[in-house]
Amino acid sequence: MAQPTDSLPQDAGNALVDPYAPRHGSWDYSVSSYDIELEYRVASNRLEGRAVLTGEVSGAPSDKLRTLVLNLDGLRVARAVLNGERVRKVGTANGRLTVTPAEPLAGGSHFTLEVRYGGNPAPISGTWGDVGWEELTDGVLVAGQPTGAPSWFPCNDHPRRKAAFRISVTTDAGYRAVCNGELTSHTVKSSRETWVYETDAPMATYLATVQIGRYGLAQLDDGGTVPQYVAAPSALLPAARKALARQGDMIDAFSRRFGHYPFSTYTVVVADDVLEIPLEAQTLSVFGRNHLSAEWEAQRLVAHELAHQWFGNSVTASSWQDIWLHEGFACYAEWIWSEESGSLTAAARAEQAWQRLASAKQDLAIGAPGAADMFDDRVYKRGACTLHALRMVVGDELFFRTLQYWTSQFRHANVSTVDFVSLADEVCAGLDGFDAAALLQPWLYQARLPALP
Repeated sequence: MAQPTDSLPQDAGNALVDPYAPRHGSWDYSVSSYDIELEYRVASNRLEGRAVLTGEVSGAPSDKLRTLVLNLDGLRVARAVLNGERVRKVGTANGRLTVTPAEPLAGGSHFTLEVRYGGNPAPISGTWGDVGWEELTDGVLVAGQPTGAPSWFPCNDHPRRKAAFRISVTTDAGYRAVCNGELTSHTVKSSRETWVYETDAPMATYLATVQIGRYGLAQLDDGGTVPQYVAAPSALLPAARKALARQGDMIDAFSRRFGHYPFSTYTVVVADDVLEIPLEAQTLSVFGRNHLSAEWEAQRLVAHELAHQWFGNSVTASSWQDIWLHEGFACYAEWIWSEESGSLTAAARAEQAWQRLASAKQDLAIGAPGAADMFDDRVYKRGACTLHALRMVVGDELFFRTLQYWTSQFRHANVSTVDFVSLADEVCAGLDGFDAAALLQPWLYQARLPALP
């Protein structure tokens, strides 16, 4: 558990290694695009993959990169081809794939790496339980946050290493594959179906996903400004439509408050399984059949996962210690929706959350919670209270202007808490005596819970 600090930390996003996931990601190179082709058989959980990574070596031309290190866990590699030449020296161990070319790569040079791999994918066990590729009762769910991406494709697995993606999934007839972005192709050949998705908006590897199930697809016609779809077993589609009836209103409300929806489409996948919690990925979210309800506890989750499209997916933390920039903001979006929909005000929700936080153990610095406590509920609720405190001090006009500048200036980019504090100071510069760091530091980096303004 992280120890509370007395001041705002340095920008952890500038660190070369994320201390919460030190074996993930490399700064020796960047990837601009992933082209992933998967052959999958549901009954045997058998995966054959081909991934083509287009990237650039970091550094000056005089720098030499002797080995490309990627993250890949639990799958065997059949071969690797670098810039058209087969690489003879390839190794996999401890969740890493090492590719050593015959000649070192010069800094600044571009490369294309093709990796053919396969096996029986499984979740990766670690600090956060099991994450990654997971078999459902009849299909597949991929929940990559924070380090599950290597369970199904080789990657430079760091939230700051965003890239464009093309994902092609060939699987058994009768199953639909749902991935990030827009469906660009669907073909049927004998007993196999191929689904191809593309997304040009830069995406962190942990947000890449594959969902496979006996899903029908319906467009939600609720007057929203963004094309919305729901993929669910046919028997669950009516209930899913009912549970998502106000999602278009949520998109419109969040667009007014946070800025334009950052992607071209949004899809909700409803698995025919009971899931502990919903899951978000870029341009889509995943719910279990147990989440289909019009009651507040279900609706707040619909709002929460939707809000991650702004906070987490488009604007992504540079370092996992700043996870409150995802979860605190998405939690506050729940309260915004409560207010917008005529339920309790955000102030009432904040007071309820504050009372629960006050009665809980106060030993967590949510701005640097430590790897084990990244997803502690206090990060969510106290993060949301932090934003409400800012809103109370600066007023609605400056508060929502800050959020809109946040999502526009850092659209599809990476951020830190330092960035947010600096932006709040900039937007609220005309407010006499306002000091964002002085206001936010106790909420984020001290154990004792401050009073709500």
